[in-house]
Amino acid sequence: MTSTATPATATGIGALAARFGLAAHVLRHWESVGLLTPDRDPAGRRRYGPAEERRVAVILRAKKAGLGLEAIRLLVDAEGSTDRRAVLEAEADALRARIAAATAALEIVECALGCERDDVAACPHFNRLVAADAAES
Repeated sequence: MTSTATPATATGIGALAARFGLAAHVLRHWESVGLLTPDRDPAGRRRYGPAEERRVAVILRAKKAGLGLEAIRLLVDAEGSTDRRAVLEAEADALRARIAAATAALEIVECALGCERDDVAACPHFNRLVAADAAES
């Protein structure tokens, strides 16, 4: 990525990391996996312009949405809306699967919590669920 940042508008790695509440090594890691490509000054120091700052904000927003770094790279490097949509649809499907698994896990825990038996292994309802799980596998 070639930045149009002038030296006056470019930010160093420490300042950019601090602005977003990150450690500098996080930005270096994102660079190593292809998410960031900052310019370098004559001394070889990383210089981040407005485009890179926005990209950091996009990366953080995508991470907050649960996307991994590879999915984020695919998303930000996508050539067009069709490619971006495909990445987002795959991520939505994965998220729905995680939500379903978490919901099922919560039902099991709530069942155990609601059991009148001190030992969940003695709960008839719990044992029916265990037997059903065993039959499915």
